[in-house]
Amino acid sequence: MEALKHECGVAMIRLRKPLEYYKEKYGSYSFGLDRLYLLMEKQHNRGQEAAGIGVVKLNARPGEEYVYRERALGTGAIDEIFARVGERLPHDLDNLEACDVDSQTPFIGQIYMGHLRYSTTGRSGMEYTHPFLRRNNWRSRCLLLCGNFNMTNVGKIFDDIVATGQHPRLYSDTVLLLEQLGDALDKENHRIYRQYRDDMEGVELARRIEDELDMGNVISGPAATWDGGYTICGTTGSGSSFILRDPKGIRPAFYHIDDEVIVVASERPVIQTVFNVQQNKVEELGPGCALLIDRNGEPEIRRILPEGENRRCSFERVYFSRGSDADIYRERKALGANIVPALTKMIGSRFDTTVFSYIPNTAEVAFIGMVEGLNRHFDRMRKEEISQLAARGELTDEALTDILRRKVRVEKIAIKDIKLRTFIAEGSSRNDLAAHVYDVTYGSIRYGVDSLVVIDDSIVRGTTLRQSILRILDRLGPRRIIVVSSSPQVRYPDYYGIDMPHLDELAAFRAAVNLLIRTGHGDVLDKVYAASLAELDKPAGEKIDNAVKAIYEQFSNSDIAAEMAWMLRPDDIHADVDILFQTLDGLHDAIPGCPGDWYFSGDYPTPGGTRLVNKAYIDFYTNQRNK
Repeated sequence: MEALKHECGVAMIRLRKPLEYYKEKYGSYSFGLDRLYLLMEKQHNRGQEAAGIGVVKLNARPGEEYVYRERALGTGAIDEIFARVGERLPHDLDNLEACDVDSQTPFIGQIYMGHLRYSTTGRSGMEYTHPFLRRNNWRSRCLLLCGNFNMTNVGKIFDDIVATGQHPRLYSDTVLLLEQLGDALDKENHRIYRQYRDDMEGVELARRIEDELDMGNVISGPAATWDGGYTICGTTGSGSSFILRDPKGIRPAFYHIDDEVIVVASERPVIQTVFNVQQNKVEELGPGCALLIDRNGEPEIRRILPEGENRRCSFERVYFSRGSDADIYRERKALGANIVPALTKMIGSRFDTTVFSYIPNTAEVAFIGMVEGLNRHFDRMRKEEISQLAARGELTDEALTDILRRKVRVEKIAIKDIKLRTFIAEGSSRNDLAAHVYDVTYGSIRYGVDSLVVIDDSIVRGTTLRQSILRILDRLGPRRIIVVSSSPQVRYPDYYGIDMPHLDELAAFRAAVNLLIRTGHGDVLDKVYAASLAELDKPAGEKIDNAVKAIYEQFSNSDIAAEMAWMLRPDDIHADVDILFQTLDGLHDAIPGCPGDWYFSGDYPTPGGTRLVNKAYIDFYTNQRNK
């Protein structure tokens, strides 16, 4: 129910034909720019804090700009950027000669890069907005960079860069990666320069460097030092490009290649829709692999890093990615269906007084799966009851009619008021007004009689649940509210691009701490603190364990869920409140291809994540002691 922030979305297009080809076939020289807009708009869910685009013109003449960049802040950044770009384009663009468009018209080029940003580090503003640009008069040394990533070892990367004699401008993983890659790009340029300097010079030598530049050589050294989840896109001013994915597949990347374009995006259905291609024409970039594109537009898939254990992010599938993807749609339905056995036990025999719904809209697909699972449960119940009646010779028409009329009671009980939400975000009385974000469907619940089951994607902080959602649902007068989470309990912070970095912000963690104190096991908090310090003191290279897991070992999932229900229930509502969570087994059964579950299990995909969760507990413990 909380609007979690995701780090970023990326989009990249490489045109493989002359601009006049797209003018003739698609009616405009702006074919690439138009498709970039669509790729970004359809990934708007991945970043609403800022956006940026970059365009490289490969046929610009000396004295003319060859790299264009535009960035903006805020939820309307995409529209603002493309409005500005539109103002700079000639009104008679499609009536111009191709040679003039190719060399002189701004933002009409051969390589297009787009980025959508959500900050998960607290750093915001234009200086942290992608793409980042390293300018140089040699096109092969100019670098445009953007990515969907968080690095867990920023300190180590910073120290390595400073040790080379560089002086980074900002302590930010994006800036540091730009400096790292820029240094590696200079070395690759110099490698080719040394090879040919005795045989050629000037423009001829510069063009030879551009032709033979190997971006695989550029990225392999820096990438070996990175600990994190990432999909990173980069291009030089001369047209050599790369897209690199982390070796465990934590962050997503998809691509499509045909004779007209090479396109990359964070989500598969976006490419399918924008370029009107079938699912089998969109490939997933393999973990640890790079899609390399030379200056002539020829692609190559190359392994840059050894592929690690598959830790593709399950939260991508549960929450962030577009539900229009065929696999994600199926997986979210399975998540809803997998919760049904536990839900039917919680409801017992009172299905005739139970109404099922969902909130928010992103949970609709899981709701469909849950209802399908409930219908299968009803079918089994009907079959069993009919068999029993028949065996006793009591299967009358009246009894059969009574059995067949029983159905899952489904209602749409909440409708979101989008305009009100915008107003609340800017107001000073947010908590009071938040209770009016949704309109409820009065009369859908029998006052004081019916129970209400609502399914959600996840419960992370619990803030919105307590401050608004439960109060909103209580207006309908249900006897009982059961909140179902299609994902397991979020017990641990993320450090790879999702905005949940602090332990004490997580409702499950707060519930476990409350239980430890109330049941007389508060000494566990002290022991975990000591263990966390010991883990951080281990020598470099030694395996680090997640000491925070001990916080949860005293209690069952249902113990913590019950404590969360008690914590999050507002005092001024009338309904009883229960919370039911997906199990880890249910998650893995529904999403078998993406086993990255560190938010729920504490099993981080890289050493950096484990180190940071121990540090997060130390910070929590210290802050509590200082209060």
